[in-house]
Amino acid sequence: MSERELRVQDVLGRSFEFTGPPRRVVSLIPSLTETLFDLGAGDAVAGITDFCIFPENLNKPRVGGTKNPHIEEIHALAPDLVYVNLEENLERHAQAIEAFAPVFVTEPKTVDDVVTLIATLGSIHQRVERAKELTDALAKERGHVAPFTFAVPIWKKPWMWCGGDTYVSNLVESTGGRNVLHDERRYPSLSLEQVLSLHPDIVFLPDEPYVFTSEDAAEIAGTRVIGPFPGHLFTWHGTRTILGLRFLRECFS
Repeated sequence: MSERELRVQDVLGRSFEFTGPPRRVVSLIPSLTETLFDLGAGDAVAGITDFCIFPENLNKPRVGGTKNPHIEEIHALAPDLVYVNLEENLERHAQAIEAFAPVFVTEPKTVDDVVTLIATLGSIHQRVERAKELTDALAKERGHVAPFTFAVPIWKKPWMWCGGDTYVSNLVESTGGRNVLHDERRYPSLSLEQVLSLHPDIVFLPDEPYVFTSEDAAEIAGTRVIGPFPGHLFTWHGTRTILGLRFLRECFS
C-alpha cells in the first residue's frame, strides 16, 4: 500500500482502500449528509435522501427515503461510495447497491463512536484538520451535571422507549444521567405507567420519530418533562451531536 493510500474499516469490519477522496458519494443517512457538509466535503455528495434537511436548502438529487431508496436512481448517479447505517437502512437495499458501488456501513451507538465516525469521514474525504475542529467542538460540549434519572420515549401507540444500548440513551448518560431503562435492550414496549413507576426525574419528549405534543407532555403527571423539542438533537449522530450535547447542557444551566 502506497503512502497515499488509506485503509479504513466500516462497522462490519470490512476494509476499504482509498487512493484519494471519493468524488461521487450517495448518503442514505440524513445525519451523515449534514456531517459531510460540515466537514467541507459537500461537493462530493451526489445524492441524498428525502429526509436530508440539513444543511438547509440542499440542491442535490434525492433518491427516496432511508427505508425505500430508489436503487435505479442511485445506480444512475454512478457513485464511487454509498454510506448507509445498520439501523436506519435495510440490508436488502445495501446488498442491491453493492452490485454496482461500494457500501460503507456505519452505526454509532455512543458519543465516542461519533467522535470516531467524524474522524473516519475526515480521513476518507481528506478533511482531517476540519474533523479535528469538529471533534474538539464536541469535546467542549461534553460535561457532567448533577446526577439525574431519565426516560426517553420514541413512540406512543404503543409506548416504546430508548433502552440502554441506544445512541439516545448514551447521549443523555454522557452528561451524567442514568436511564431508568438502562438494562433494557433497544426499544422496549412498556406502558407509560410502567416507566413512571421507575420514578425517572425527567422524561424527555423528542418530536421524532413520533411527533409528541404538549398534550402528550400533560399526560406525564408528577414528573419533570422536557419537550417536545426537535428530535434530531437526540436522534441524529454526527456533527448534530454537538448541538444535542449543548441542548442538554442548557437544560440544566
